[in-house]
Amino acid sequence: MRALVTRPRAEAESLAALLAVRGIEAVIEPLIEIAGTGEGLPDFGEAQAILCTSANGARTLARASGERGLPVFAVGDATARAAREEGFLRVESAGGDVGDLARLVTQRLRPTEGKLVHVAGSAVAGDLAGALGSAGFSVERAVLYEAHAADALTAEAAALIADGKLDLALFFSPRTAHVFVALARAAKVDAGLMATTAISISEAADAELAHLPFRRRIVADAPTQAALLAAVDELAGQVA
Repeated sequence: MRALVTRPRAEAESLAALLAVRGIEAVIEPLIEIAGTGEGLPDFGEAQAILCTSANGARTLARASGERGLPVFAVGDATARAAREEGFLRVESAGGDVGDLARLVTQRLRPTEGKLVHVAGSAVAGDLAGALGSAGFSVERAVLYEAHAADALTAEAAALIADGKLDLALFFSPRTAHVFVALARAAKVDAGLMATTAISISEAADAELAHLPFRRRIVADAPTQAALLAAVDELAGQVA
């Protein structure tokens, strides 16, 4: 089997290794790349914890700051893993989405103990600050990176799509799915997707793909990489 991996390159390469173990060839096609904004770092002096809603946030913060002692609450396991790899000492995963992260924080922390620093990109999904604000927490959003969309599909990816040679296409965010739709149409290769099954991490990402002629569209049972890979495994078992 061959799978199109649309994640930013750092995440795509680690995912490609997990696919290779499953006998699936990964075609890495980063539709979004991450760049630092150059904005100043927040003041961690009065903070009781750091909130990370993406692995990119953890990596960008680690490159910009030597802070490693504050607890880090991560939205999911992949983000938690990235934070640990960057040397953060106390990391806890909510194992889900922004709603799960807000619930974890309210269970573990008290509003009176200090502000929360949300390390984020220029575009965010969900209303983490609103959910925590309603519970009495003060949340400071630190915009440390931004995501730049690709201008076009690579020649390799466009040819594989056009020739119907992709078995799978994996999507980890609504924005990535939205970019893919625009670029596939611009390249006039969308008809080739009738041979491809799309697997998305969320209903929101899947909804962006609704107007492309995929052979089949599947949504992971939970908004995590593990759940998406479980969907890949199930599909691969059906094919086998």
